[in-house]
Amino acid sequence: MEFNIYESSRDVFLDTVNTKDYIQLDRVSNIYQSLKDSITKPLKMILLYGKPGTGKSMFLTKLHDSLLSSHAAHLYSTPILDESEFFKTLAQDLYGMEYSGELNFTQFMKVVNNKELNGPVIPLILLDEAQLYSSSMMEKIRLLSDTRKVKFIIALHKTEKEDLIAKEHFQTRIWESIKLENASTTELMIYIQKKLMKANCLDTANMFSIKSINLIHKITDGNYRDTNKLMYTLFDIYLHYQQNNPNQINGSQVSNKIIEMSAIHTGLINA
Repeated sequence: MEFNIYESSRDVFLDTVNTKDYIQLDRVSNIYQSLKDSITKPLKMILLYGKPGTGKSMFLTKLHDSLLSSHAAHLYSTPILDESEFFKTLAQDLYGMEYSGELNFTQFMKVVNNKELNGPVIPLILLDEAQLYSSSMMEKIRLLSDTRKVKFIIALHKTEKEDLIAKEHFQTRIWESIKLENASTTELMIYIQKKLMKANCLDTANMFSIKSINLIHKITDGNYRDTNKLMYTLFDIYLHYQQNNPNQINGSQVSNKIIEMSAIHTGLINA
């Protein structure tokens, strides 16, 4: 299949969680290392929070993959909202125990209290999208953390309309609370260019100037999810022009007009 620079550049920004695509920015790298260090210390819970699109799922998946060689780590990327299924999954992951019937919290706590750890390292459970769990379920997770037989790393959204409920609910139990934020203009430029260069799309990586990045940042506020959406659409438009009207595009510098067209098409700005 013939390599098409715009098609390849477009597909770099597919909204998927793949740790091979992880872009290590300095600020995020420092947070990541701090979190890895804190895991080895005596703690019950770690909270990872931020607005949607700040990279929590990617961060958590990367952390999980890097811990597998040294920890018993289990990532629940999709919340298990049925309580019996949640505890049955925990029993399987932590102790290799299978249950065909119901398993409630009281029964599971008896298992936890009667089981010894398989070694000195406390197993880790990484919960993504934890804002979807009920208050009752979060309280049971808190009680589980109090046994010190399992550690939880909890990732959730912080919305504009609510306080950080987990921080209030678990404030005496969280050893560390970490916030992920949108990218700065400089970080956004590094993010875009590194993603393209990792896919050998060097020509398109060089299309972006400070001026064009400033416009993208203004539209997306540095949100990674919105940036991916914008960039995917942008290169899809370039691909369309290349195939149908190549004289209308300049391959050496990204067009602000096409950036704005992409933003309108994705709903990031109104026409």
